[in-house]
Amino acid sequence: MSTTQALIKIASLASISFVLAMALTPLFTDFVFRNKFGKKIRADGTTPTFTKLHSKKEGTPTMGGILIWGTTIILAAVFWFLDRQLHWEFFHQLNFLTRQQTLLPLGALFATALLGLLDDYLGVKGVGGGKGGGLRMRYRVLFYLLVAVVGAYWFYAKLQFDILHIPGLGDFTIGWWYVPLFIFVVFATSFSVNQTDGLDGLAGGVLAVAFLSYGLIAFLQGRFELASLSAVLAGALLAFLWFNIYPARFFMGDTGSMSLGTVLAVMAFLTNSVAVLPLIGLILVVESGSSIIQLTSRKLLGRKVFLSSPIHHHFEAKGWPETKVTMRFWLIALIGAIIGVAINLIGR
Repeated sequence: MSTTQALIKIASLASISFVLAMALTPLFTDFVFRNKFGKKIRADGTTPTFTKLHSKKEGTPTMGGILIWGTTIILAAVFWFLDRQLHWEFFHQLNFLTRQQTLLPLGALFATALLGLLDDYLGVKGVGGGKGGGLRMRYRVLFYLLVAVVGAYWFYAKLQFDILHIPGLGDFTIGWWYVPLFIFVVFATSFSVNQTDGLDGLAGGVLAVAFLSYGLIAFLQGRFELASLSAVLAGALLAFLWFNIYPARFFMGDTGSMSLGTVLAVMAFLTNSVAVLPLIGLILVVESGSSIIQLTSRKLLGRKVFLSSPIHHHFEAKGWPETKVTMRFWLIALIGAIIGVAINLIGR
């Protein structure tokens, strides 16, 4: 496939993804409102600042991540099926499901999305072992680790990945250390996206920037199918954002944040550009870092560093309008992504 053909394919898939997600939104919205799948805001006294700031969002439907990963899975399955059955060049060009590049990230996307969907469902029903409903944290952690371990085994044992690229320094063979690195990054990225999904439009905008960045990296490496997958995810995210920006019509939920965080980390490893993931996902690092700092300070020192955590709630508590926090974080995410992609090009 020529570069021009690849660009046409990527742009076409991003556009189709956006249109399909927009078309599916009325059906999704009708379903979640009719079944009262509204988010419950914690009001047990453990998070007074957060409860005060977000009590008005009680009842807003969640599970919006279904639109993002559902659109992606539908397009991957439909174009693969039509390509295999009809053998038309048109569908062959649009098929982006391949064993070498996209099967693993799509599998990780689907598996973690189902777990997140279960967690969201239990949460809105107020059942389960978690606070306010949902899965207990230990079960979520175990499943995250299971997905990460399977992915690490696949990369290390099946794909023979054991090289870490450091921009400007070169490639380093790290052997079996690749396995714990993979597990840590997948777990940390998933957790970070989950922490970022706390304001209307925040996680969606940050993730759209991240997937577009990794789509560009994959394209420059000649991994056109992986770049196509990134474009499909970005297109669906933009459609989701259309309804998720303030005031949100629905939230992403764990079914979106858990799955998208996982697949973002997998893409970083597939392109051997995990070293710049902290820059491309700069806001994700800041958000999870603030939560860790807050928790550590409360446990060890008995006091809080931030008015509320993650840090976007801190700025809310200081009086920043929600939209200002979101858009400024978008800008920081964009700057971090530009720097990350630029650094990644060093020595390529």
